[in-house]
Amino acid sequence: MRCGVLLLSFTPRPDAVVAAAAKLCYSDVSAADLLSDESSEKMRGLLRHIRASGHFSPFEHASFTFAVDGLSRVTSHQLVRHRIASFSQQSQRYVTMGEPDVVVPPSIAERPELTDGFLEMTRSAHAFYRKLVESGVPKEDARYILPHGWSTRLVMTMNARELHHFFTLRLCRRAQWEIRNLAREMLLAVREAAPLLFETAGPSCLVRGRCEEKSPCGRPFASLEELLDDN
Repeated sequence: MRCGVLLLSFTPRPDAVVAAAAKLCYSDVSAADLLSDESSEKMRGLLRHIRASGHFSPFEHASFTFAVDGLSRVTSHQLVRHRIASFSQQSQRYVTMGEPDVVVPPSIAERPELTDGFLEMTRSAHAFYRKLVESGVPKEDARYILPHGWSTRLVMTMNARELHHFFTLRLCRRAQWEIRNLAREMLLAVREAAPLLFETAGPSCLVRGRCEEKSPCGRPFASLEELLDDN
């Protein structure tokens, strides 16, 4: 099961903007001149160099805004742990929750005898939610009965530096399945918008050639293609 991810907007010419910001640190010409005098190969070489040297501050000048639909509140709670980001989420305080809409984990969805019970409990909770609202209980209080797996919508903005950090943590095989799926869809989107900035991105096993987790999964990714195809 995958949520929907749409890249709403991003800094124009993000590769060039970050490359210009990086080169400005070591040049006596203006940023405008640097921005107008960069070939793709020069930018690729410069971005590879600053990425390898850990000089990530220029990456903060490119931002990306995503619309996310069909994500559970279990995973949206994980997202807000990423402090260097901006979030706007559908409010259960003001929006009435309509038909039961819950994310079913694959470990449950693959077992029909558990799926039926899972969905029945969801319908039961939602039915009582409706009863509470119809009885005059404020939606901000009635929502307490809804499950963590309830589907939500949000808009999220991160700069390229935070996205690299996000991908390092959330594309690891040890990350929770739903946020890993979200990160994969986000990486696919930003690679199309800024192929040089995200030429290499992902967990430390792929980017640094070694696992930095205390308890490695034992299955390091061999390539970015393997990561993007991973289910």
